[in-house]
Amino acid sequence: MLRSGRWVAITAVLAVVATACGSSSTTTAGSPSTSGGSGTGGTLIIGMTATNIPGLDTGMFQSEGGEGGRFVGVQLYDGLTRFELTQGTHAPDIKPGLATSWDVTPDATNWTFHLRPGVKFTDGTPWNADAAIFNLDRMTNKSSPDYYPELNATAGLFLGGIASSKKIDDMTIQITTKGPYSYLLGDLALLPFGSPTAIKAEGKDGFATKPVGTGPFKVESYVRGQKLVMVRNPDYWRGPAKLDRVILRPIPDATARAAALQSGEVNWIEVPPPDSVTALKAGGFQVLTNAYSHVWPWVFDLTKKPLDDVRVRQALNYAIDRATLSKSILNGTGRPALQYAPVGDAGYDPSLDTYTYDAAKAKQLLAAAGYPNGFSMTLSFPTSGSGNMVPIPMNESLQKDLAAVGVQVKLQPVEWASMLQDFFQAKIPGGADAMNISLGYVLPSLWADWFGSGQGSLNVGHYANPTVDALLAQTKAELDNTKRAALFTQINAQLLKDAPWLLVVNDLNPRVLSPTVHGFVMPQSWYVDLTNVWVK
Repeated sequence: MLRSGRWVAITAVLAVVATACGSSSTTTAGSPSTSGGSGTGGTLIIGMTATNIPGLDTGMFQSEGGEGGRFVGVQLYDGLTRFELTQGTHAPDIKPGLATSWDVTPDATNWTFHLRPGVKFTDGTPWNADAAIFNLDRMTNKSSPDYYPELNATAGLFLGGIASSKKIDDMTIQITTKGPYSYLLGDLALLPFGSPTAIKAEGKDGFATKPVGTGPFKVESYVRGQKLVMVRNPDYWRGPAKLDRVILRPIPDATARAAALQSGEVNWIEVPPPDSVTALKAGGFQVLTNAYSHVWPWVFDLTKKPLDDVRVRQALNYAIDRATLSKSILNGTGRPALQYAPVGDAGYDPSLDTYTYDAAKAKQLLAAAGYPNGFSMTLSFPTSGSGNMVPIPMNESLQKDLAAVGVQVKLQPVEWASMLQDFFQAKIPGGADAMNISLGYVLPSLWADWFGSGQGSLNVGHYANPTVDALLAQTKAELDNTKRAALFTQINAQLLKDAPWLLVVNDLNPRVLSPTVHGFVMPQSWYVDLTNVWVK
């Protein structure tokens, strides 16, 4: 058995290491926002890119993508493990959460978790093995009377490796995985636990409007589609948060978000209009960026001609001018994606950078594939949403680049929540030839979902390569970080040859805070820790 002290970081959340591009525009990455000493209290009002308030049940917050996870999931709930998000100078480690330690068998199939004593849900229900197993059964055990299939579907990203779970004693549980599964600790950081008492009292559906967790905040009020108000949990096991309240408001239009910030309606926004960054800085607002594990691609449907031809897919990757897009449209809030692993992720190797802008080479490849005059295709894309940046002008820019080599792209807009429903069913919306979607790697298990044939539940493009399948199987069994990273590098290299996606940019996670917001550290992660934030 391997003790957690050695393996606490084996999942290597694999966000992104610090780079020169990862520093904040007004605050050094990894440093608290603004000066002004210490303080407590105040209300943080966040303008989200989402079109709706994310789901409030455990795992249902994924209804609005990862933005729901960071502003609802990790604020209301805890997992057995957690991301260390209070620094921004390196990728966050995996730390103990509702489990204080764990053991794992050498074959990475049986995991024993020692639970944190003295923790209570915000309704007073004690956290123990019974509560843990109740939640795991609710999410994973189809034979349990507490099983909730809708929750299983929504939280499926973090459940795929779990075969079964059982209670060992009052403060110990064991999770058995479906074969070797070295990714488990990272998955568990985003697999939250709710109060069994509240779930039973409110019912499977009612709990979504009256959620009860162990997290740093709890729900005060909820107006569907308009506003969620969360208040400090005074008994939080890591110590009370400094803020009195956090209010979430969905504002999907980037210009409207910036206007709401400037008028004082909100004091924190996600993804400002890139062309407003200079004016926001001049106005005294904190414009923050940092590198993190993210890619913004087009996912090709490889069952459709001519995208079934690797030469065509490679040609499209050479045909787009990522550098100009990053500079002129994103104004430095994103950077070109030249390989499948973002900078700093396991699998990244600077020597693998492949698809620089080369329109002449794109035309040569298209001609060799039998398309000297190009072809037509349809792209499904979201108009806003979690990590999607400014998708309309970005896709219009790509449309123009591809037209220059003869490829005519019809842009087919889709509402973000609707796209997610299709994506989680491994479908490209509207029968399009490709889909543009923001994807945060965050967990190495997602590579198996996206690129594994027969095993990839989110492999919407139907990519299949036996070499990649074999390498993915090895990563699942490998508990050593360094060795596993080398396997991901091999996968990255093969993906670059096969070109199942149009790689475009990596987001730098831009957000803007009012000068009155203090104490926030911009992490190298999609997720955020709000416990040290306060508003003057």
